[in-house]
Amino acid sequence: MEQPLSSRVTARIPLPGTRRLFGRWWRRQSPAHQDRYATLAPLASVLLFLAAIISAFWYLRNEEFEREGEAVRRDTEIAQQHVRLRLIENEESLGRIAQDLVLRDPDRSLFQRNAADLIRERPEINRIYWLAANRSVVSTQSANGYRVDDEPGAVVLEHGMSLPKEGADNSSEAAFVRARKIREPVYSSAFADSAGVNVLQVHVPLMVRNVFLGMVVAEYSTGSLIRFLIPPDVSNRHAISLLTTKGRLLASTVMPMRGQDLPKATIVHDVPVLPSGDSLLLRGQGYRTSVGLIGNTLFWMVVALSMLTVWTLFGTWRHVRRRSQMQSALVSEANFRRAMENSMLTGMRAMDMEGRITYVNPAFCAMTGFGESELIGRMPPFPYWPPDRHDEINRLLQQELQGRSPSGGIEVKVMRKDGEMFDARMYVSPLIDPKGQQTGWMTSMTNITEAKRIRDQLSASHERFTTVLEGLDAAVSVLSVQQGELLFANRSYRLWFGADALGHALLAGDDIEAMPTTEHEDSVESMGGLPTQELTEIGSDPREVLIEPLSKWFDVRVRYLQWTDGRLAQMLIATDVTSRRNAETLAASQSEKAQVTSRLVTMGEMASSVAHELNQPLTAIANYCNGMVSRVKNDAIEKDDLIAALEKTSKQAQRAGQIIHRIRAFVKRSEPQRQEAQAQTIIDDAVDLASIELRRRKVSIHTYVAQRLPPLMVDPILIEQVVLNLLKNAAEAIDSADLPAARRSIELRVVPKRSAEEGHVIEFSVTDMGPGIQPEVLARLYEAFFSTKAEGLGIGLSLCRSIIESHRGRIRAENLYNAGSVSGCCFAFTLPVESGRIEALPSPNPVVTS
Repeated sequence: MEQPLSSRVTARIPLPGTRRLFGRWWRRQSPAHQDRYATLAPLASVLLFLAAIISAFWYLRNEEFEREGEAVRRDTEIAQQHVRLRLIENEESLGRIAQDLVLRDPDRSLFQRNAADLIRERPEINRIYWLAANRSVVSTQSANGYRVDDEPGAVVLEHGMSLPKEGADNSSEAAFVRARKIREPVYSSAFADSAGVNVLQVHVPLMVRNVFLGMVVAEYSTGSLIRFLIPPDVSNRHAISLLTTKGRLLASTVMPMRGQDLPKATIVHDVPVLPSGDSLLLRGQGYRTSVGLIGNTLFWMVVALSMLTVWTLFGTWRHVRRRSQMQSALVSEANFRRAMENSMLTGMRAMDMEGRITYVNPAFCAMTGFGESELIGRMPPFPYWPPDRHDEINRLLQQELQGRSPSGGIEVKVMRKDGEMFDARMYVSPLIDPKGQQTGWMTSMTNITEAKRIRDQLSASHERFTTVLEGLDAAVSVLSVQQGELLFANRSYRLWFGADALGHALLAGDDIEAMPTTEHEDSVESMGGLPTQELTEIGSDPREVLIEPLSKWFDVRVRYLQWTDGRLAQMLIATDVTSRRNAETLAASQSEKAQVTSRLVTMGEMASSVAHELNQPLTAIANYCNGMVSRVKNDAIEKDDLIAALEKTSKQAQRAGQIIHRIRAFVKRSEPQRQEAQAQTIIDDAVDLASIELRRRKVSIHTYVAQRLPPLMVDPILIEQVVLNLLKNAAEAIDSADLPAARRSIELRVVPKRSAEEGHVIEFSVTDMGPGIQPEVLARLYEAFFSTKAEGLGIGLSLCRSIIESHRGRIRAENLYNAGSVSGCCFAFTLPVESGRIEALPSPNPVVTS
């Protein structure tokens, strides 16, 4: 029978485009991938089936959960309606009681009858209060068995009534105040009464012509609200609870046993329960009733069958995967070797036992410029050999073929295809097949043109550096710390000390005998654990060393470094400073002579004053002696008078001797010697000497010395010389200006100071009221041989500055001004205090003498 037209037309329709594309994609896949996809297809089907079953069970579970949630919400709202309606009815009843109290004469018996009737009808009400406008209790009525007056913790108010205290009173008072303010019923927050029962109150105001007369208060027990107002069918289906807005549980239809907790509800719905305000919440709770996926036998049977199928397919997949992995590993290994050979910068060349090239890598072709086809199969001479070196390179090739190539490789010249030459190093090793037979030779070639150039530059740089070191006038030596071996010595070192390490040890101050010798090289190095990195980063302060055999002074600088072979070494640079030391010694001698000369000049300038000072005791001695001689000749003197006269003569002689002793100690030539000295002692000695000149010039002096000054490490004679020179200059300036008596005074102060530049110092200052110093003189004040005196030598202040600076101090001079005019001059110098004595510095509380 002939087919219908529609069937014939359908047979002629080609495959859909999607099927054609899939077939084309499947044919392009490799057999390994086709096997993998064929294995994964059943596995994917089983997984999809399992996912569908799980989704169906999950949908049914969610549907059940939504139905349970809707039931909880419905029951919670039913319970809310019941509670609210009952509370509203109670508010109306309380309003009627309040209306009776307003319309009739207030009577306690009437209130108690009405309240008792309401409590009897409404068991959820515990008690009813009648409060006056001042919140005092007028009357109260409680449920049967609930005693108010015997309640522990109650507050007794007027008429013998009572109310709970503490938190209850605060919540009740807040509701009372709010009801009085808004003139409407108000519910209080839930609180625990004195018996520990959770309660809440509703306050209904008593109003007459908008005048507040009091309050009718009904008190509910939260447990009674749940017990009497929740419908039994609702409480049988779900757990209904009363909570505060903070989540505190007040009462519930389901209460846990002592020491146990209720299971956590999975469905919770909260609604406000009070007619006004939201201080109390009604919560409905529900629990899942289905056994879920765990107890569903059908589900687990499907899962078990699916897992069995998956396990079977997984075994097949592992077998196919292992075979695919082995095939991929072979391909990857071949690709890795090819990529490694292509990425190497070292040229590789393989030859058979006859010297024929069998393999070259891309790096070798790039170095020589010849392609792989131009090299493979070629016999010597190869095209990259320079024409003028065929014999030399052929001889090296024969050595390679005979296995006599040096292990360090051979250095050859290679010519590129474009004729350019470069240096190369070749390493040759035998080529062994898997059977252990040698089949040829493998050669690696490296371009060393740049490395050779750098090596040549380093050699030239080393030669230049060595030439510089050899030309230095200073001795440079490097000594190995571990072995005590002299690693380097320049020409100056060899000229002074020879090629021996003893000179290095003498300069470094080490004992050459204590250093390890080469006889103990096999023993454990005594300095092997030294921190090389830290030592090489640490420098050393320069020091001067006297080498007695050479009679030379050297300025020595030492530091540690790592030698070229990694050993720790000590480098020493010693500069001959003998001429400088001799010059410094001569300068110190000249300075000492100048100091003595200055003191002698000072005493010479004070000669007339000293003579006048000595003349007084000598005249007194002469007068005493003449008087005693006259009285002895006339037998007119008693023994006691004679003794008294002799004692006075002795005192005058001692006075003259002290003056001479002080002058002699000042001008005596001695070696400079720094020692601990007190500033007070130095000032006393200087003022004693200066007072001779000051009295002659009729100049007074006032001295201020701080108490408990620390001792100074100075030469006291030199510091005394500076103070005396400044005092004498001040006195001469005042006398030469012929100033009046009011301005003929000098102030000498010694006080501690601290500055950012100098730190803690002791400052000596000499201030006069003379004419000051001219600006041009002030600029040249410390120049040697510069003086404003006709007979001056110009070495006094210059020498003072040298003395102070040698003690690490500073000296300065400045004019004092008063209303724009010079009113005097101040010379001051500072001496540093040793760091260990800084804590002993006092506050500048001076000792004053005149």
